[in-house]
Amino acid sequence: MDGKTQLGSFLRARRSQLRPEDVGVPTYGERRRVPGLRREELAMLAGVSASYYTRLEQGQSLSASPEVLDAIARALRLDESGRRHLHDLGRVDRQRTRGRRPAPERVTEAMRQLLDALGDVPAIVLGRRSDALAWNHLGHALFAGHLDLGAPDLPAHRPNMARLLFLDSHVRDLYADWPARARAVVANLRLVAAQHPEDAALHALLGELCAKSAEFASMWAEHRVKPCTVATYEMRHPLVGPLTVILQTLSSVPGPNVVVATTEAGSPSRAALALLAQATSEATTRPGLSPGAAHKRPRAGKD
Repeated sequence: MDGKTQLGSFLRARRSQLRPEDVGVPTYGERRRVPGLRREELAMLAGVSASYYTRLEQGQSLSASPEVLDAIARALRLDESGRRHLHDLGRVDRQRTRGRRPAPERVTEAMRQLLDALGDVPAIVLGRRSDALAWNHLGHALFAGHLDLGAPDLPAHRPNMARLLFLDSHVRDLYADWPARARAVVANLRLVAAQHPEDAALHALLGELCAKSAEFASMWAEHRVKPCTVATYEMRHPLVGPLTVILQTLSSVPGPNVVVATTEAGSPSRAALALLAQATSEATTRPGLSPGAAHKRPRAGKD
């Protein structure tokens, strides 16, 4: 899908999500055949002609100026992430790198030292496609303990956390409110896809997820955009039970991001993480027990 097609799809999706009453457009009680605003109504709010706006939606216009894109963003009530995303999609006529394979994503020595220093804080290094490039022991135990500890060290077989979230039942079951976590991941992937239109592997991943998961395809069609920064999730871990974590993304521009999971001091969630650290430490030091095996053991019943 090229930039102009993506721009049109984004504009149509966000226009359909904006109700006339949200922006003060009178309807005079008429029955409307289309959801959201009409093209001419959005054009009026943005201060552009209806014919020009229609050409943008239909991919017939080569490009839009930054000023016009800002006006459309205001009319659509986009936040800052949405505005930047609109500008990324609108730069279809600007020179971009084409046909060049993106440089492999690498974990720097500084990042590895950070993972080690975090110790009892679960942490994982994610590439732009959500590939797990590295994790510390507790990050592995919390997010994907059923996989091999050394999986991120194999570039051709690295776990992809977005793929796991939608297609792996273990990871899916980790989140009590799975739809909230899933929508956050999809909204972030929307941003990344517009920023890296030349990344064939990324777009292949998106195509795979749309084909294999109806839920991903539905969320992708919503065109929601938001970076993953800070969010609170209730998790249901198969070893230690429920715990509430704050997932924070420590951005590294350019480069991979470090995602950490923190818990409130003195809380049951902090105690659950300590128990998980103890359980996985025992599992990795026990002779004959492979990494991840502890996650396959049945949980003890209540007394």
